[in-house]
Amino acid sequence: MTVDHGRAPVLEALEDYHRKGRLAFTPPGHKQARGADPAVRRVLGDAVFLGDVLATGGLDDRLTRGQVLEHAQELMADAVHADHTFFSTCGSSLSVKAAMLSVAGPHEKLLIGRDAHKSVVAGLILSGIEPVWVEPRWDAERHLAHPPSAEEFDRAFEAHPEARGALVTSPTPYGTCADLRAIADVCHRRSRPLIVDEAWGAHLPFHPDLPSWAMDAGADICVTSIHKMGSGLEQGSVFHLRGDLVTPALLGVRADLLDTTSPSVLIHAGLDGWRRQMALHGKELLGATLDLAAEVRAAVEEIDGMHVNGRDDFCGPGLADDFDPLPGIIDVAGLGITGYQAADWLRAHRHIDAHLVDHRRIGAQITLGDDRETTGELLSALRDLARAARDLPEAPRVEVPSPGELRMEQALLPRDAFFGPAEDVPVGEAAGRVAAEMITPYPPGIPAVLPGERLTGPVLRYLRTGLAGGMNLPDPTDPELETVRVVDESAE
Repeated sequence: MTVDHGRAPVLEALEDYHRKGRLAFTPPGHKQARGADPAVRRVLGDAVFLGDVLATGGLDDRLTRGQVLEHAQELMADAVHADHTFFSTCGSSLSVKAAMLSVAGPHEKLLIGRDAHKSVVAGLILSGIEPVWVEPRWDAERHLAHPPSAEEFDRAFEAHPEARGALVTSPTPYGTCADLRAIADVCHRRSRPLIVDEAWGAHLPFHPDLPSWAMDAGADICVTSIHKMGSGLEQGSVFHLRGDLVTPALLGVRADLLDTTSPSVLIHAGLDGWRRQMALHGKELLGATLDLAAEVRAAVEEIDGMHVNGRDDFCGPGLADDFDPLPGIIDVAGLGITGYQAADWLRAHRHIDAHLVDHRRIGAQITLGDDRETTGELLSALRDLARAARDLPEAPRVEVPSPGELRMEQALLPRDAFFGPAEDVPVGEAAGRVAAEMITPYPPGIPAVLPGERLTGPVLRYLRTGLAGGMNLPDPTDPELETVRVVDESAE
C-alpha cells in the first residue's frame, strides 16, 4: 500500500456511506437516528447516530472487500513505526489482555511490574498466567512508585528463566517512564518478548522532546489508549506489534477471544482521524502543547502551597528514567489538604475536574485540546483553591505504608483465589488471610490488593483510612470495606 497520511479510510468510507444514502435493514436498530428517542437526540445530537453504522455489512461489505479497517490499521502502524497495528473499541483494558494472552498461557510465568493497572490483573484472573512480580522503584518520601529498572527485570529472569516474557507500564499515570530500550535488551537476550502498557503515551511518537516510545525502543507489543493523551473517543485503543517473537496471526486470534463482534465505527473513526492529525501536524501541535504546559507549570509553581512535580522530583538514581510533563502532577500537601479535598473543591466550586487524585496530589493533564483560555480557567481555580484551603476542615489522615509494607506475599494464583471458595470476614480479622478480590484506589487504577495476596495490617489500614479520607475504591465486594472477601481457609 502506498502510504498517504492525508487519507483516513474509515472517515472516507463513512462519508461515502452517507453520500450513497445506504438504507440498512441491519443493526444498529436506531436506523441513523430515526428510531432514537427524541430526548436522547436532543442531548446527543444526530451526528452520533449518523456515525454509528454496522462495520461489516455497512461501512464495508459483508466480506470486507473494501479493506477499510485494514488500510486504516496499516496507516496507523506506519505512523508509529510498528509492523502491525490492531484497533480496539474496548479500551486498552482489552488490548493489554490480548497482549498478555499472546505471550503466556495458563500456569506459564510472565514478569510484570507490580505497579500494573487493574486490567493486567484481570488478565491474570482470566488467563491463569502466573505473575512474577517485579518491584517498582519506590519514592518513599513522596509515596510514589516508578517503573521497575532493567536490572530488576534481569534479576527476575535469572530467578525465573522459564518466564515467557515481560510486561512493564511506561509512562505511569504520573508521567514517569522506564528505560524501555534496556528492558527490551534484557528480554531479547533471552528471546523473550516485551509488552509495554503505554496507555498514557499515545502522543509520545510525535514529538522529539517527549520520552522515547515503545516501538522505537525495541518493544515487541505496545498498548496505547488514544483517548487518554490523544484525541480519540473514550474506549479507543490500539495495540502495535513489531519483530518476530510474536506473530500477528497469534496476536489477532488472542484478541478475537476478547473483542466485540460489534465494534463501534465511531471509535474507529476517532482512531483513524487522530492518526491523520498526528501524522500531518503532530510535531507542531504537540510543540505548542509542550510550550503551554511549561507556562502552566511555571504559573502553578507561583501559587503558595502548590508544587508541580517535575523531572528533578521524579528522575534520578533509584527513581524513574524519563519524564513526560503533560500529565501535570500538582502536589497540594503544602496547603494542608489532601488531593481528594482539592479535587472535590475544584469540581464543586469551579466546575473543574482533575483526573489523577491521591492523598497529596491531583493531576491536571494538558493536551492539544487545551489553550490559554482553558488553562487560564484552571489557574484561576487553583488560585482560588489555595485561598480556600485554610478554611477546609482537617481531612482524615491517610496512613500510607512504607514501600516494604506495601508488598504482600502472593500465596495463590490470582485466578485460583478469585474463582475459589471464599468468604467475607470483618476487616479487623482479615490480616493474614488470602484476598479473594481486587481492591484498587481509582484513579490511577493500580491495585493495592490482588487476589491471592496475603493481607497485612498496614495495607488494610491504608485502604480504610484512604476510604475515610476520600479515596475511591470501585471494586471490593463491600464498598464500605467493613468486610473483605478472602479465600476460604480450607482452600489455602
